[in-house]
Amino acid sequence: MAQEAAMGAPEGKLWGGGRQPLGASYGKLMMWFFLLSDALTFSGFLTAYGLMRFKYVETWPVAEDVFTHFPFIHGDQPLLYVALMTFILIMSSVTMVLAVNAGHENNKKSVIWWMFLTIIGGFIFLGSQAWEWYHFISGDKGAVQVADGRVLYIGDEAGTQITLTDLVHGPSAGAHGHHEKFNSEQIQTAFKQGDYVLLVPGKAKEAIPHSTAVKMLEKAEVVQGANMVRNEYGNNLFANFFFFITGFHGFHVFSGVIINIIIFINVIMGTYARRGHYDMVEKVGLYWHFVDLVWVFVFTFFYLV
Repeated sequence: MAQEAAMGAPEGKLWGGGRQPLGASYGKLMMWFFLLSDALTFSGFLTAYGLMRFKYVETWPVAEDVFTHFPFIHGDQPLLYVALMTFILIMSSVTMVLAVNAGHENNKKSVIWWMFLTIIGGFIFLGSQAWEWYHFISGDKGAVQVADGRVLYIGDEAGTQITLTDLVHGPSAGAHGHHEKFNSEQIQTAFKQGDYVLLVPGKAKEAIPHSTAVKMLEKAEVVQGANMVRNEYGNNLFANFFFFITGFHGFHVFSGVIINIIIFINVIMGTYARRGHYDMVEKVGLYWHFVDLVWVFVFTFFYLV
């Protein structure tokens, strides 16, 4: 009977059993399937990150000691710029909601305006992430890698970390030579001339006495910045996860911006107005909300916890 009802249904409406299940179009349903699989992928990445963090808790960097830069502000501003990036991305999700709502009302001008703001928010986030990557790769204060593989900081007897620039050129050097590269001989010579210690990364910042540290520096190498092989901030897996997780998310944001631009152009051209609906705006809105939600988890587990 159900087959006969389906065969007798008008063309394009094959469901003949009463109320259509889910009430979702094919496109929205497929988007949800994609987002579900992508959510599992990000869950795997964050789970692996958590396992490695607790396995190497002794040498794992503290995020608030790593991400301290903020444009045009001197001194350390722990996680302030990352918080601003998060706020911008969340606000872009709000503008996307408003664009979808305007689409339901067939308000073309409002859809154009809110999608434009969403695209701007995406570009600002991508630019901010590129800026953050640049500072992470170029390095901050610098460190040394001793013979046993540990990455240690230079510090004073009070346990305050000292930049390699200040160690070699003195505290009055200021911003001078921030990106200057140093060799192990320069570090050893400057270290011997002062009452310095080596600091173990982490919340406790355990100090290695000056006399012991001098011997350790004889076979140490200078580490400035971070890459896939070496990392001045501590355990190298931290840098690997940073590049992979934030890079993978950044690729999603970039893809979302490109898709939003395509839909934005179609809205301007009146494509969806002629169709009589703005379902495509809602579909890309689902993807954009997913990207924002994933970043909230990345921000929480990678930067805050």
